[in-house]
Amino acid sequence: MNIDRIITQLLNETTGDRKGAQQKLLPLIYHDLYRMAEINVHAWNDDTALNATALVHEAYLKIINDFDKKWDNKVHFFSVASKTMRCILVDHARKQNAFKRGNGHKTLPIDEMMLCPEEQTDEIIALDEALHRLRKINKTYSEIVEYRFFFGYNIEETSLLMQVSPSTVKRNWNMARSWLYRELHRELF
Repeated sequence: MNIDRIITQLLNETTGDRKGAQQKLLPLIYHDLYRMAEINVHAWNDDTALNATALVHEAYLKIINDFDKKWDNKVHFFSVASKTMRCILVDHARKQNAFKRGNGHKTLPIDEMMLCPEEQTDEIIALDEALHRLRKINKTYSEIVEYRFFFGYNIEETSLLMQVSPSTVKRNWNMARSWLYRELHRELF
């Protein structure tokens, strides 16, 4: 049995509170989750070592505890993981903004402050909102952005996942980036 099938099988065994499956699963997917977390955190912060670890752990716990569903495959899981990481970063950015504007009275824990530097909270929230709009307009563009930006996959890896040619991915990636640039530029400036 290949590793992708083993991972999919273990993912599906984690539903229904099977701790043994969770213990077997994490070592198989941790490296890929960490790589995704590092890419996500690095996009907003230069100091990624501790922050990526915290993001992996928070995302993994949310996924395993909150998602009681059948996983199609490893790509399906990592797609949910990427979205979960993005949501965690956006939530932290919103908390940071609320605190910065005086709406919050308690001090944020240091790991939350490091996940979302104060000067970049607006950009994180704007990117998330723009990606939601892009998904409504063109789901393919949105998926390519997720694979390229949040997963860190190159053109060839993305084309394999999406089962389209590398030239199609490259063309759609360029279109999606242009659209996002215009949207973010309009919102932030």
